[in-house]
Amino acid sequence: MTTQPVGIHDLSFATTHYALDHAVLAERLGVDVDKYYLGIGQEKMSVAAADEDIVTIAAAAAGPILARHGTDNIRTVLLATESGVDQSKAAGLYLHSLIGLPNTARVVEIKQACYGGTAGLQFAAGLIARDPSQRVLVIATDIAKYELDSPGEPTQGAAAVAMLVSANPAILELDPQSGLYSADIMDFWRPNYSSAAMVDGKTSVNAYQKAAQEAWTDYRRKGGRELTEFAAFCYHQPFTKMAYKAHRHLLESQGHTADAAEIDAAIKDTTLYNRTVGNSYTASLYLGLMSLLDHAGDLTDRPLAFISYGSGSVAEFFSGTVQPGYAEHLRTDANRQAISTREVLDYERYRELHEAHSPTDGMYHPTLEETSRPYRLSALSGHKRIYESR
Repeated sequence: MTTQPVGIHDLSFATTHYALDHAVLAERLGVDVDKYYLGIGQEKMSVAAADEDIVTIAAAAAGPILARHGTDNIRTVLLATESGVDQSKAAGLYLHSLIGLPNTARVVEIKQACYGGTAGLQFAAGLIARDPSQRVLVIATDIAKYELDSPGEPTQGAAAVAMLVSANPAILELDPQSGLYSADIMDFWRPNYSSAAMVDGKTSVNAYQKAAQEAWTDYRRKGGRELTEFAAFCYHQPFTKMAYKAHRHLLESQGHTADAAEIDAAIKDTTLYNRTVGNSYTASLYLGLMSLLDHAGDLTDRPLAFISYGSGSVAEFFSGTVQPGYAEHLRTDANRQAISTREVLDYERYRELHEAHSPTDGMYHPTLEETSRPYRLSALSGHKRIYESR
């Protein structure tokens, strides 16, 4: 029996209504803006409005895919996030009333830090290998939040990426080989009682680099491609310079010369969206893929490498081949518009949004109508979240 190719058939991206320029943050904190622009490679970060959350941006990302392809044969919806809105109910279930998910699809939420989107993609590929007639909608959606005035504050951000996974994909065919690495490390975590993540920055960078190297080694043991075969490398980007650090480490660990120009050629196009959106946790790696596809030259039949890392930690090195005609299926104009139409925040409003907390008394609390995006959180009432489309 011939196995049909499986991979990403469609991609769609969404981010928030607001953005904060790192120049504003640098001025308030009394630091040189180049610490952000050059040091970590971040220029702006998306910030959620009072009436936005992971559900509203997930709906905005997934809606165009359903509008283009319909819901036929979507048998599973996998929503990956580490910014969950409920300890029990999967955030993806709220999408039924917003974008019209099929009732004949299982809906599950996946959590493992920034790795969750890759888990969803791989689980989807397994389901389709069993039944090639079905399609799976994978959504990675997150709002990265750290304490004010903390080292992590400049690496905040928000975005959602939706992927339609199918047999005979139009954009990217996944290779069967995959390299894995997991370890119990406290480099980044968020206890139930905290609204902001906790991070040990130095430990996290070291853990990321080690995990990427170990996942690569496992990938090669499984018969994966040589490093020199790849046209580009898509890394998880908690900040864009992390992709450069990780790639340099990987090359040097394998005895390759880490030439700055070659690293830039392999990485730069994957970082352009993340530089201005910020860290989007589970969505970050796939926003990097979208940036690459929107900015690079013709990648037809070229293999790409993917290095997914989620603190705590799990890493995966996998690969795929860009399909002929892929450019016809991209949403380049929409992607750029989602970024360019954000409203730039002043520092005072940014701080107000950051310090706001959801009410816990169960009373009716309407949310301030701010977002210009297609979906919003309209109220909290009876401990329930109420959403609406615009």
